[in-house]
Amino acid sequence: MARTRAALLAECRKRLLKTKQDILNGLSSSREDIEVMNGGDEADQAADFQQKAAALAMRESSLKQLKEIDAALQRIEDNEYGVCEETEEPIEEERLLALPWTRLSVEGAEIRDRRRAKFA
Repeated sequence: MARTRAALLAECRKRLLKTKQDILNGLSSSREDIEVMNGGDEADQAADFQQKAAALAMRESSLKQLKEIDAALQRIEDNEYGVCEETEEPIEEERLLALPWTRLSVEGAEIRDRRRAKFA
């Protein structure tokens, strides 16, 4: 069932804000994993280092997603939301509901993937 544009924007905005809050909550709890320094023997220190490296990688990924969410919220405010950056066509409603921060339609994502593979 197709939604009105206003209903779609409201639902996507709601999902973006919920995801943002979930990420922020996760970031504040992951801070402890990064800051805690354990003593112990070399094996304990190595395990601690691996745990911190994984926590930092997750944190970096979360920060990138936060930037995408903030950019999507800004596109909603600027009335530019839901337009594919690659094809300049509307992004599919189902895709926006599944990935409300997306900048690309399915076709646009395929075009980018082909281009990336060609120049990789």
